Amino acid sequence: MEGVIQFNNLALEQSVSSLNSPVSPTNSALVLIAEDETEIADILIAYLQRSGLRTQHAADGQQALAMHQAHKPDLLLLDVQMPHMDGWNVLNEIRSHSDTPVIMLTALDQDIDKLMGLRLGADDYVVKPFNPAEVVARVQAVLRRVQSSTPATTKMLRVGKFQIDLDNHEARIYCNEQQLTLDLTLTEFKLLACLMRSPKRAFSREELLVNCLPEGDSQERTVDSHISKLRKKLEALDIHGVPASVWGVGYRFGGET
Repeated sequence: MEGVIQFNNLALEQSVSSLNSPVSPTNSALVLIAEDETEIADILIAYLQRSGLRTQHAADGQQALAMHQAHKPDLLLLDVQMPHMDGWNVLNEIRSHSDTPVIMLTALDQDIDKLMGLRLGADDYVVKPFNPAEVVARVQAVLRRVQSSTPATTKMLRVGKFQIDLDNHEARIYCNEQQLTLDLTLTEFKLLACLMRSPKRAFSREELLVNCLPEGDSQERTVDSHISKLRKKLEALDIHGVPASVWGVGYRFGGET
């Protein structure tokens, strides 16, 4: 705890000029900071704004969820130990309907805590006390990775007859000159979207497990079950070979690529 206090005082001294810096441009990425310690939040706000990013601050877990829903930030910095709702529950709730990049902030440094964050869908993990400049660098790295995988001009994925609206979580298919909306579970939607992002790439079961399955599904064979159910729904529409099995590896999108 003493290290965290010393970090706060040092970082505050380094950030005085940053707190008076101009507001970031409105077309820059928006970072939502969910942190109940005001000093730490102020430091992060100063450093992020100085780097050209817009920021918003939530002081507890429930407020973080509400602000995430209302403002749809480009990235969430999420503290684990917060009042009303902790970071694990906030992350789990967000992952039930959104792929917003999340970097966890916590004083916990046990491997089990890191694994839990990654298992629930966190994109990165920073342990307190931290260097705020390093946090900014991690934020920028995650944003670059997301922007490179999804075109900035659209949040639609299109492969062959398939079209996915990432914002509204809708999957559609052109069948018999009609556009049909697929009735998919959240996990089936995530699997299809993940495969469509790189339709020629073969994904291992472990990759699909980490990126697409909710908390509680911890067996690789569970991926096979969800893929099988997804296939049956597509086969009912006379779409075969999606997703395609890759022997000894896992699955790829398949079909018309």
